[in-house]
Amino acid sequence: AVQYGFTVVFVPPCYAAEAVKALAGRPVRIGIPVGFPHGMQTTGAKVGEAVEAVGLGVTVLDMVMNVSLLKSGDAALVRNDIAAVVQATPGAEHKVILETGYLTREEKLLACRLVIEAGADYVKTSTGFGPGGATIEDVRLLAQAAAGRAKVKASGGIRTLAAAQALLTAGADRIGTSAGVAIMKEWRAAFVSS
Repeated sequence: AVQYGFTVVFVPPCYAAEAVKALAGRPVRIGIPVGFPHGMQTTGAKVGEAVEAVGLGVTVLDMVMNVSLLKSGDAALVRNDIAAVVQATPGAEHKVILETGYLTREEKLLACRLVIEAGADYVKTSTGFGPGGATIEDVRLLAQAAAGRAKVKASGGIRTLAAAQALLTAGADRIGTSAGVAIMKEWRAAFVSS
C-alpha cells in the first residue's frame, strides 16, 4: 500500500486493529466494510460495527445500503440507516455502496439523493459481490446526480489500467479494486521511465 501510494487499504473488520498497527505513521488510511455484503443488518448492528471500528483506529467506512428497503419503497428508512452510521462516527469518511447492478436508473438517482441527504461523503457503485460492477454509465449518472455534493467511488470488476482510466474520465473520484497492485504496475510500465 505504501509502495504504490494507495490512499486506503480495506480489510475485514476482524483485521482492523492489526492493519491500523501495521500502518501506523504511514500515509495510508484503513477502511472496513460496514453491513457487508448485502446491507441487510439492522441499523443498530451497522452502527455498532462502525463505532467499534473507529474505536480501533479505522478512518474510512464503506457501508452497504439496504437495497431491499430501497426497493420496498422505504426511502426514509434507507436515509435514516445511513445517517445513523454517519452521525455515530463523526470524523470518519463515509461511503455508501448502492449495489447499482440491482437498481433501475430511477432507484440509482433516488439512492444517490438519500446518501447526500444522510450526510455521507461518497456514493459507491458496488461491492463486487452483486450483479455487474462499475460501469461508465453508472459512474457518469452518479457523478451528474451528486453534482459535487458527494464524490463517486467506482468499484466492482476493475482489473486494468484502461478500465480505471475510463471510470475516472466518466466522473469517478476514487477507484476501489482488489487489482490495485497490478494496475499500478501497468501504470508504472506505461508512464514512469526506469
